[in-house]
Amino acid sequence: MGIIDMRRHILIFTLALTVASCAGSDRFGDGYGVRPIYPDYVGVTIPSSIAPLNFVYTVEGAEDAVTTFTCGTTSVTIRGREVEWKRKEWQKLLSQAKGGGEIKVYSSPMDSAWTIYVSPDPIDYGIAYRLICPGYETAGFIGIYERDLSTFDEIPLMENTQLNDCFNCHSFRQTEPTDLSLHVRGNHAATILRRGGEMTAYNTKTPSTLGTCVYPYWHPSGDYIAYSTNTTRQCFHVRPGQLLEVYDIASDLQVYDIRNNCLISSPNVRTKENWETYPAFSPDGKTLYFCSCPEREIPAEMEKIKYNLYKVSFDAATGTFGEENELVIDAVSLGKSIAFPRPSYDGRYIMYSLFDYATFPIWHKEADLWLYDTATGETFPAEGANSDDAESYHSWSSNSRWFVFGSRRDDGRFTRAYICHMDENGVCGKAFMLPQEHPLRYYSAHDRSFNVPEFISGPVEFDTRKALKTITSDERENFRYRWSGSDS
Repeated sequence: MGIIDMRRHILIFTLALTVASCAGSDRFGDGYGVRPIYPDYVGVTIPSSIAPLNFVYTVEGAEDAVTTFTCGTTSVTIRGREVEWKRKEWQKLLSQAKGGGEIKVYSSPMDSAWTIYVSPDPIDYGIAYRLICPGYETAGFIGIYERDLSTFDEIPLMENTQLNDCFNCHSFRQTEPTDLSLHVRGNHAATILRRGGEMTAYNTKTPSTLGTCVYPYWHPSGDYIAYSTNTTRQCFHVRPGQLLEVYDIASDLQVYDIRNNCLISSPNVRTKENWETYPAFSPDGKTLYFCSCPEREIPAEMEKIKYNLYKVSFDAATGTFGEENELVIDAVSLGKSIAFPRPSYDGRYIMYSLFDYATFPIWHKEADLWLYDTATGETFPAEGANSDDAESYHSWSSNSRWFVFGSRRDDGRFTRAYICHMDENGVCGKAFMLPQEHPLRYYSAHDRSFNVPEFISGPVEFDTRKALKTITSDERENFRYRWSGSDS
């Protein structure tokens, strides 16, 4: 994985910034519709602690715009095309809506009005995500970052300018920032686990498994992590509108027992005739959800790669799987495929990606987010979150009232982070793009995609120097391997 030529990077940045400063709405009208404001904050539902919703008018004649925001006894007027808040004024306005309320927005001379809804449900401290160039052969400039949602502050946790490797698959235990799993690929390949303050590098490949562990999901106890092991390939399409396909030619599941330094698997989640992937524990830790597809011939049967959602019981006291898998959602009967099952932490819903085929929804424009009601068995789309472009990786807030996800609806090329509210009945508000201090300039010049956004309930407080020392060291812990129910 190589670092991109920084001179080229700076040139691209400069050109993009120049285009953004003079092109107005053209930058965002490329088949995706001209929006009167950017980002589109019309009718969105937000938490009362979110950073200021700065935006820019993208239509002609907005140079002398006057925008007035009113909530309760507070009214704030901002003049000009760029609507940028003073932090104290924004917080004062939000304080009027705390506990649930509406912010009325009036625009003159645009002669328009709209509402911003403020939810009574709090949101977590922040999110963590990977930023990655959307390339295919080299990693480019990659980093894992933490973002305080109440401000515009972005803190780098790890960047590959510090060592020429690729970082991916960062995962937290139910938004708990002290428990972290992070994969490193390249010259210093390892899985880094931080549990509490301790940080250890592991070699997750064993003689009994396909390869290294990926797609981590923590058990609520913190004593286990579910992983899949995947042999992944990519290919390019020749048909219009489709660029790349990423797929597996083999995959299995296993659970890592942290206390006993042992990988545990079972014949029903490691089969020769099926590909098992995307594990996720239920909030009570008694069930492991996963996706499974019958083995297919590639590339002849590419469009027949379709995954259903299954579950199997898991006993945390003994570290054993149940003997039978149970079908939860039959997506194949609908001609669809499922990825990324994510149970809400209150246990009520499972959110998943639904798309036509294969295993990577980000490369499928038709990919949407759906919900499975664990109480009724009903499945339905997360309407307020979906768009005409790809929706992909998603994660829940600690109170299960918010979720963050990736979408390409902005320009069809780069994945942006969006946040959406969902009430106790599964009704989703309109999602909003992650706020930035200067959104038009930021997103026009930003040549990296947001990848694997995860809520965190507090600052990660990541010791980068310690992590680098751990990664660059030759020391690696090796996993033992055993079958469920056996002692060896």
